[in-house]
Order: sequence, then C-alpha cells, then structure tokens
Amino acid sequence: MKYGFIIDNRKCIGCHACTTACKSEHDVPVGVNRTWVKQVEKGEFPHTRRLFSVMRCNHCTDAPCVEICPTEALYIREDGIVDFDKDRCIACKSCMQACPYDALYIDPQTHTAAKCNYCAHRVDIGLEPACVNVCPEHAIISGDMDNPESEISQLLGRQQVKVRKPEKGTVPNLFYIDADDASLNPSLTDKHQDYMWSHQEGGVGHFAKAAEHMAFSNPDVVSALMEVNGQETTSDDVARNGTARSVDLLIGKKPRRVYDAPDKGILWGWEVSGYVWTKAIATGAILVPFIAWLMGFQGPNLAGQYWSLGLGIFFLAATGLLLVMDLDQPKRFVYVLLRPQWRSWLPRGGYAITFFGGLMTLSLVLLYVEKTVVWVQWLMAGFAILVAIYTAFLFAQAKGRDFWQSPTLPIHMLVHALMAGASLFALVNLFTGAEVGWTQFLITFLMVTIGLNLIILGAELAMPHPTHDTHRVVNMIVKGIYQKRFWIGTILLGNLMPLGLLYFGEGSTIGCAIAALLVLGGIYITEHIWVEAPQRIPLS
Repeated sequence: MKYGFIIDNRKCIGCHACTTACKSEHDVPVGVNRTWVKQVEKGEFPHTRRLFSVMRCNHCTDAPCVEICPTEALYIREDGIVDFDKDRCIACKSCMQACPYDALYIDPQTHTAAKCNYCAHRVDIGLEPACVNVCPEHAIISGDMDNPESEISQLLGRQQVKVRKPEKGTVPNLFYIDADDASLNPSLTDKHQDYMWSHQEGGVGHFAKAAEHMAFSNPDVVSALMEVNGQETTSDDVARNGTARSVDLLIGKKPRRVYDAPDKGILWGWEVSGYVWTKAIATGAILVPFIAWLMGFQGPNLAGQYWSLGLGIFFLAATGLLLVMDLDQPKRFVYVLLRPQWRSWLPRGGYAITFFGGLMTLSLVLLYVEKTVVWVQWLMAGFAILVAIYTAFLFAQAKGRDFWQSPTLPIHMLVHALMAGASLFALVNLFTGAEVGWTQFLITFLMVTIGLNLIILGAELAMPHPTHDTHRVVNMIVKGIYQKRFWIGTILLGNLMPLGLLYFGEGSTIGCAIAALLVLGGIYITEHIWVEAPQRIPLS
C-alpha cells in the first residue's frame, strides 16, 4: 500500500476550496498553509493564460525532512504517508530547510513544525482527505497507487504526469496532469511580496521579523531580485518610479506569479551564523596547539594552555546556548540527546559537542595536576575536527538549499576553525606573553590558513555550478545584495588586510592581535552570508 496524490490541472479552477477545507479540518492558523493554490500568468494581454497549481507536501518515498529530523518527529508510515508528531518536535526548522517543496511551516500557536499529513486520521477510518472530498471539479485524486483497481493507479498508467524537482531524488508521490514548468519550477518566476491578498511583511514563528527583509517595499531586495535574474536597476530607480514601475520591471515578459503563499523569510538567522562562528573558535583552540605539537614546533606556555582550554570550553558553551536559542521549543532541546534520530547530523553533532566538552574538561583537570595523557589529546583533537565540520554534513542534508550541497563545505569549515584558533592565541598572547617560536608559528600558520581560505572561497564561487539556484546565490554574494559585505567584510577586512599586517608586521604582537580581530570578524561575516544567502531562494 502506498498513498499518493494526483492534481489534474485540466480540471482545477483555482477556487481555493482545498485550502479552506484543509484549514478547517486541521485548524491551521492564519498566515500559514498546509495546502495552497499558486497562480501563474503567461503571455501578454490579451493573449494570456492563468495556471493553477495546488502546492503541498509531496509525501516523498525518500523524504529528506524525515532524514534530517533529529527527534523522529517526522516519520513515514507503512502506507507511505509522511506524518508528524508535534509532541516530539523541537522546532529546529531543519525539516523546512530539507524540503525542496516548501511544504513545512512553524505553527504560530504550537511553535512546532507542521504540514499536510494526508488527513491520516480520516484515511484510517476509510475517508478521503478533506481537500479531495471538497474539490468541486474532482481535480484532486488520492488513493493507493499500488492497487491497480484504484483511480489514481489507473490515471498514472494512462496519463503523462509530472512531479516537482525530480532531480532532488526524493521520489515524490504528488503528480500533476497537464502541468506547466512555469508553475512547478519556482526559478522560472520571480518571488516577491506583491501578490493579491498575500502581502505579509512579518513572518511566522521564531524569526517572525526576518520576513521583513524579503518585503517588496525594500529597494535593496528589489535590486537583488533584479540582479539574480540578469537585470540591472538601483534603489534610486525604485524610489523614483514607484512600486508599479518596479512590478513592470520584475514581470517583463516572463511568466509571473499573481497569487502565492507569503514568504517564510530567513529561517536560520544570526543564531546559526553565531553558533558556526563560536564552534570554529572552540575547536580551533584545541587543534592549533595540537598541530604545532604534531609538527614538532614550540607550543603555548602553561598560561597559554590554560587559556586554550578555558576559552575552548567557554565558546563551546556559547555554541550550545546559541543552538538552544534558535529553537522555537527551547525547553525540548534535550530531546536531541534523549530521543535521537541517528540519520540526522544534528544529534550526531550534539553528542560530538558533549563528548568534546567532556574531553576538554578532563584535559583541564590533567593540566592542573600536571599529568599528560597522550591518548586524551589525540581523542580531543579527533572530536575537535568532527565538531568543526559536522555542520557541513547537516547543511548537506538540507536538500532544499542547493548552495549548501558543495563538497568543499567541510574543508571550508575546518579551515575557518584553524584560522579562528590561531587568531584566538594571537589575542591571548597579549595577556600571557609568548616565546618567539610560538609567536612565529602562529603568524606563519595564520598566513597559510588565510591563503587556503581564499583558495576555497574562490573554488566555492568560481567553479561551475550544477543548478540555477546555486548560480543565483553566487550572484547575490559577488554582485548582488551581499556584495559589499563579501568584498569589503570577507575579502578585504577578513583576509587581505590581516595577510598584509602579518607579512609586514615583523612579528609585532599588537599587529598580530589586530590581524586576529579582523580574521575573526571576517569569519563571522562569511558564515553569516553562507547561512543566509541560500535561504533567499524560493522553494515553491
């Protein structure tokens, strides 16, 4: 038994009965939808056509939301329905990033994730989903696709159907008859907030105000939308010509959205960027002296070792705090450790952070009693590497965001950890003093890692991009809404200026400390861009 949906676009009249029936059946709050009708227009007056597409959960056979969910709040039933348990949800929003179809949302009343669950409570007693029951044109067909006698199975056998984003490999079980790519592919139409009845400047949930960044009234966002679509304009153009002119510019002769659900805004905000940054400092504080010892160079003095472990523990604790702050259900954070779903990298990372913190505490005790245990140092370094890079694998599970699928992301995060660790010690040297050998090692090490970082950034942005969405993110970074932050904050202040200070500073402790501050600032700016920019690409 395997349940699925067919949307017959030959019959759909865009009446929104399915949306209202779903809201009524599940008491869905205003501002969010489990099922909604997207409307796209093609052509120019009077030769136009309006397309209706019902959007909802695809109940994928290989559902990425289930794989990334850290607490098994999302699961696949034996009949193929992807259901959820709000009592287990910690509202980490990972499932929303993983879903390529934008099907999940944070319920503003329960502060947990929610989505279409195929009206499982109705199916269990032999009824059809509410949207199927209410559709006046029988444009939504549900049923068991494995049953050759069912209507849906027979339609799949004799009609040509399409699915959304088959390249994602999720094997969706929502099919469209007579579908148009302009309606199914979000990249073919511009995403803005100027739709009838759907203008919503404030989002829903923990990052309610984040959606304001996407509001169409923001000239910078208008310019960014223009740039990622190959057009040029300025905020002055928008201010001078007004909203109507901006709409004309954005629409042009392309297919255009005329009705859609409100944008969810930035789901992972500064807390996630901050936790990646603090995690890099915590792990780098351990890895840099370990590498010096491994290569036979002089390491930090006794005071420097205490600072290394103390600051490592402090920044690791800050990492955990930021992770909890990002949750819409922060009181349930322990579910990650007590109710783990082991395919997700979130509980794996949670346990790695826990063990890493324990090993740093043990090393601090051993340092105090003047005892050296080599295997503890090796184990601590191994966990430091794991903690530094595990977020890259978590991001890779977020299949909805193409830019995060880069194979260089683990190296990117590891190099940032090494840069952050060397920068931390350069600042510590101001207070503890340091031998010439250790200072010279830090300067050389920091210069090498900055060079590696520039190479990796170049590779991430300049290498051929397999998808259009990835290309749009790169455009936003290098010549769009993030270009000033990237070129000035990341490249100039975060890499080139520190490199110059270190090269020409002749070992100056003050110059090295200034370079370290610039590097740490550049790392945060880079991580903030890398976290936020991909989330501006519409998924539906």
